[in-house]
Amino acid sequence: MEELLGAKQLGDDQTAVKKSVQNYYGEELKDQNDLKTSACKTCIPPPKEIRQYLKEVPKEVLVKFYGCGTPLPLGITGLRVLDLGSGSGRDCYVASRLVGENGSVTGIDMTPSQLEVANRHLEAYTRDVLKYSKPNMRFIQGEIEYLDKAGIPDESQDLVISNCVINLSPDKARVLQQVYRVLAPGGEMYFSDVYCDRRLPYELRTHPVLLGECLGGALYINDFIRLCHQVGFTDPRRLSIEPISVDDPELKEVVGEARFYSITYRLFKVPGRLETLCEDYGQVAVYKGTIPGHRHAYDLDDHHRFVANKPMLVCGNTASMVAENGWPPTSQFQGTAMSTTASLTAVGLPPARLRHPDLQLTVLEGPAAELTAPGLGKEPPTTACMVLKSDDAVLEQGLNKVPKLLSKEFFQQKLYGWC
Repeated sequence: MEELLGAKQLGDDQTAVKKSVQNYYGEELKDQNDLKTSACKTCIPPPKEIRQYLKEVPKEVLVKFYGCGTPLPLGITGLRVLDLGSGSGRDCYVASRLVGENGSVTGIDMTPSQLEVANRHLEAYTRDVLKYSKPNMRFIQGEIEYLDKAGIPDESQDLVISNCVINLSPDKARVLQQVYRVLAPGGEMYFSDVYCDRRLPYELRTHPVLLGECLGGALYINDFIRLCHQVGFTDPRRLSIEPISVDDPELKEVVGEARFYSITYRLFKVPGRLETLCEDYGQVAVYKGTIPGHRHAYDLDDHHRFVANKPMLVCGNTASMVAENGWPPTSQFQGTAMSTTASLTAVGLPPARLRHPDLQLTVLEGPAAELTAPGLGKEPPTTACMVLKSDDAVLEQGLNKVPKLLSKEFFQQKLYGWC
């Protein structure tokens, strides 16, 4: 983590790293057939709508594009989209259609030859294919670590996408910091990249071919999550994961037992609303089935699948991600996120033991205001907070104290999410 935060994961010379990447993608690779691994190839078929739109993208843009996923969410009409490391512009061209004429798409890349391809077809595509009165996308030369120097203002983007690029950066911490800066509150980063099941040794991280093939700079998955927390993306959500194959015999010998994956993550910027752990506040989400391409169900991530018109209990983080997201309103929520301020030790239970596997607590229903300490009397109104499946004497002793020690401040809050 020290090397990662100090921008030394790929060595001390950032300029040399960037030149190596520019040379690999600008000179070494002529098209996708030159790749030695599946890291820079999209293996999972995108949604049928995206597949149809890709058929309309200029051929030169397609063959010069390298990516490990399809980070192109549907239902983003009118949004401001920024693509990090846009390359030949494939994802930008599709996003240009998805956001509509009133939305905007900006692609940033540091490789001149790739930008030439992207700009070559821009006007004809937006005019003749999309029938827009004027282009709604642009491409600028710059480094993804320095979006400020590239002229991207604070809180100016609703959605940031990226396709197998951040692993190439020598300063990944600064990339995420810049993304957080340019995202408007309620916005998100929706991107695919390469990750590893371990921390790679220095010789693999600086191997020129592995670096160019997006493997050398692959972050250890848990280090990436730690980095997100430090930047402000408190609850990273994984949408999909796919193993990457190393086909070249020499490279396979070099990487040894290291395993690589293409993962699509969603990082939400919801200041002050996301917690480091999911908490249950009794909130219910109902998906209306209105996102294009997701009539029957919608996957927020790999463990939240919303079936249309079916109420689903969600944690406070999930409620905030969807309810305060900058996208069109597609869900309705019942319940309000809140924090429980009562001390765990105040009820006689040490924090480490409160989530005992044999302890079950029933959620108290009804207005919390009715349950105030002065109105409790000598006996508790229910046994909801004293249901025990074991003979654990410590737990039983602590639970017996609950009704006597509950403060008025505590009972003025809804008691959701205790267990």
